[in-house]
Amino acid sequence: MLLFRWVILLLLLVAGVCFAFYAATGQMRYRRLGWIVFKWTFLAALGFFAVLIAERLA
Repeated sequence: MLLFRWVILLLLLVAGVCFAFYAATGQMRYRRLGWIVFKWTFLAALGFFAVLIAERLA
């Protein structure tokens, strides 16, 4: 569980770095990559917390 939290944190950091690169360079590929990483990180986090909630309810 701790490992998964660290992975989510690192992926959010990667998305933030991509957005910073976009702000610095103006290249659209960094913004697109940042959104892709953020989207999949968010979906993985939702799935992870859904499993945690389901375990508590059961």
